[in-house]
Amino acid sequence: MQVVGTKVVEAYARAHADAISALVAWLAITKAAEWRSLIEVRRIYPATDFVKPYTVFNIRGNSYRLVTLIDYGLRLVRICRVMTHAEYDKDKWK
Repeated sequence: MQVVGTKVVEAYARAHADAISALVAWLAITKAAEWRSLIEVRRIYPATDFVKPYTVFNIRGNSYRLVTLIDYGLRLVRICRVMTHAEYDKDKWK
């Protein structure tokens, strides 16, 4: 998959050192993936949620949320936002 918006992840990782390894791993796995559907995403990331139109990944044992838009036809993942679980639960990101 092509990943767009990696600067969002890089900036977040600099501010949240405990998330670095999990975010780097997610980027590597996602770039190597050839997902065609949410079902295929969930084979690797079972706790991934679809919150229309976003695909939301749990990062670092559910400590963080990575909000993306995925176009399976174009094989494109656009990173929209990274946040803590608590920030995500406030629903202000929608």
